Amino acid sequence: MKSRKLALAVLFLVGFGHVQAQEYAFKVLVNKGKNELKSGSGWTPLKVGASLKPDDQLKVSENSYLGLVRVSTGKPLEMKKPGTYSVLKLKTEMDAQPANSVLNKYTDFILSSATSPKNTLSATGAVDRGILKIDLNLPGPSTEHAEVFGKKVIVSWVDERKLKPYIVTFNNMFGDELLSKETSDTSIEVDLTDPALSHEDAVLVKVTSKTDKNRQSDERTIKKVTKANRDKIGTAYTEFAAANAEPTAINKYYLAGFYEQHGMFIDAGTALQEAAKMEPEVYTDLYSEFLLRTGIRKKRK
Repeated sequence: MKSRKLALAVLFLVGFGHVQAQEYAFKVLVNKGKNELKSGSGWTPLKVGASLKPDDQLKVSENSYLGLVRVSTGKPLEMKKPGTYSVLKLKTEMDAQPANSVLNKYTDFILSSATSPKNTLSATGAVDRGILKIDLNLPGPSTEHAEVFGKKVIVSWVDERKLKPYIVTFNNMFGDELLSKETSDTSIEVDLTDPALSHEDAVLVKVTSKTDKNRQSDERTIKKVTKANRDKIGTAYTEFAAANAEPTAINKYYLAGFYEQHGMFIDAGTALQEAAKMEPEVYTDLYSEFLLRTGIRKKRK
C-alpha cells in the first residue's frame, strides 16, 4: 500500500512539475495600442510583463504593436496584424522553428528593463540640459561605456532651439579634424570603417549649428572596442546574432539589450534608434527611457 501511495505521489509531482513548466508560453515585452488578453471568461487590457498561458487568447487592435518573448527559449515574436490569436497556436508555430537557447541568457535583463518603473518622456521631453547647448546622446564626459563593438553608430542630439542645419565634426584626440558632415536631422549615421576614421582608435564628436556657431555641443568620445573586450564578447555576439538575424524592430530591441548588458551603450543606442526607424511610435519612447536609465540624459529637477 505504501509503495502504491508513493508511486501515485511521484506521478502527481512529475505531472504537476510538467504542468508548471508548461504553464506560461509567452511574456509581454512590448505593448503599444489597445491590445487585449482573454484569460478565462473576459477580455482585459494587455500589459507589459504579463504572462500568457497556452489556453489564453490575444486580440491585436488596429494600428497596434505587440512584442512577445517565448518563455522557454527567450525568442522574441513581433505582432502587428490586427486579429484574434490563440496563444497555443502561436506557441506551436514558434516551437516548430529551429530551437536556440542563446537568447535565454538575455531575456531576464531585457524583461527587467521593460517592466521597471518608467521615466516617461518623449525624445524631446523635460531633461536637465543647458538651454544654450546642443546635447549629444552619448556617454560622457568620462569615456566609460564609450567603446563601440559595431562598425557603424548613430549619433543623435537634442537642440531645443532647433537651429538647423548642423555640422557634425569628428576630430582625433589631438583636435585635428578627420571628417565633417552636414545634416538637417538631429541624428547622423557614421561608418567607423570610413578611411578618414578607420585608423583612429578613438574620435571626438561635436555638433554645431551652422546658423549660430556659438550654439554647439560638448565633445564626446567614441572609442573602438579594445582587442581584449572584443575577444571577451565576440563569441557571445556571434551566437546571439545567429539566433537574432531577422531584421525586425523587436530583434533590434533585443540587440540593444545585449549591448547594454555588456556595457556598450553607444551600440545599444544605435540598435534602439534603428528599431525606432522601423516602429517610431513604439521604440522612440524606449530609446528615451534607455537614455535616462543609463544616465546619458538626466531628468530636469
